[in-house]
Amino acid sequence: MAPEGYVVNWTAVILAFVVGIVAMGLMLAASTLLSPRRPSKTKAIAYESGILPTPLNWTQFNVRYYIFAILFLIFDVEAVFLFPWALVFADEGIPGYVFYAMMLFIAVLLLGVVYAWRKGVLRWR
Repeated sequence: MAPEGYVVNWTAVILAFVVGIVAMGLMLAASTLLSPRRPSKTKAIAYESGILPTPLNWTQFNVRYYIFAILFLIFDVEAVFLFPWALVFADEGIPGYVFYAMMLFIAVLLLGVVYAWRKGVLRWR
């Protein structure tokens, strides 16, 4: 059998959940009922930076843009991990394997750059 306080805590969670669902439903219903409706052809057009849409034209993109974007994301994520690691590593009392784990991480990323470089991905023709 669960302790009395345990049941009270879950009752508060369930009550907050129900109140939240009811509040969302009321807000959505009020929005639907109170919002003005004046449909027109102009409002039905997809809005893209103020330019009226043109008929669909097929445009070919160079795959190099995507490769550069992916490489940027990879090294951006590396920076996200590297800066906090450097701050924590500067603190004393950090075990030595933390340094070697980050060196392994940097080596894998360096291997990726070397691979991309050798494949000619970084060369803009």
